[in-house]
Amino acid sequence: MELAKKNSLIAPKRKKKIRKDILHENIAGWLFLSLNLIGYMIFKLIPIILSLIFSFCEWNLVSGLKGIKFIGFKNYINLLTDDVFIKSLVNTIVYAAVTVPCSVFLALILAVVLNDKIFFKSLVRLGFYLPNIASMVAISVVWSILYMPTFGPINQFLISIGIEHPPGWLSSSQWALISIIIMSVWQAVGYNAVILLAGLQSVPGTLYESAEIDGAGPLRKFFQITIPMLSPTLFFVTVISIIGSFQVFTQVNVMTQGGPGTSTSVLVYYIYKAAFTYNKIGYANAIGWVLFILVFIFTTLQWKFSNKDSHVN
Repeated sequence: MELAKKNSLIAPKRKKKIRKDILHENIAGWLFLSLNLIGYMIFKLIPIILSLIFSFCEWNLVSGLKGIKFIGFKNYINLLTDDVFIKSLVNTIVYAAVTVPCSVFLALILAVVLNDKIFFKSLVRLGFYLPNIASMVAISVVWSILYMPTFGPINQFLISIGIEHPPGWLSSSQWALISIIIMSVWQAVGYNAVILLAGLQSVPGTLYESAEIDGAGPLRKFFQITIPMLSPTLFFVTVISIIGSFQVFTQVNVMTQGGPGTSTSVLVYYIYKAAFTYNKIGYANAIGWVLFILVFIFTTLQWKFSNKDSHVN
């Protein structure tokens, strides 16, 4: 009886101790998370909310906070009749539609080649990855020199092989966007190839050996083994490339400033111009939210198509 009484007294004490320990662990966990949570709220969540609010307002920085005026959907309605916005939207979609497939396709071919037995494999991989490490500003300056219409190395080479009237590149409204696309594909291929190469190295070699025994050639192995096994990595690379292509800014800002005319103006550059050149903060935020919706739509579509392909396979 006495032993039972002692156990009945000890049990509540143990429960209290366990509750205290759990409480202390929870407090310690929240304290560790607090810095990240506070940083996320101050630098991301609150600015996102304010950006959405400002997109329904008319405001310029000069007037201060007192100059904020709520105008409803007027900023979004004005976008429909803004020729520069429409041109920037078209340029952004064209840039993404060309850059993403080209960079992913070339990266896939490069990854397959690098995955094979070649000499100095590590150095070759490093060489292709270096453009991704280098500063985009520096890369843009170098390519601006390469694209010089008169004394640029590219046009000098084209003249030397008999092309009398080479493209004007950045100085031509027809070629300026193409020039930026070429440079962007060159810069993105190395990074995409390294990611795809990591995916290729996880494909079991026994699959290729079995396919060879069945008489499969290189193309059949590529389409029936490599592509299906690499589909999750391809999906990741494609989504990252889509998001990056819609956020293109540095190349345009350094190389063309949106010109000639508006031939290379893209949405992020127009956001910058609207906010800091034209001083239309509300209008710039509205463009930013249109850009967010576009990225969300394209990413969702890519996700759905990827899921459909995986179900079919």
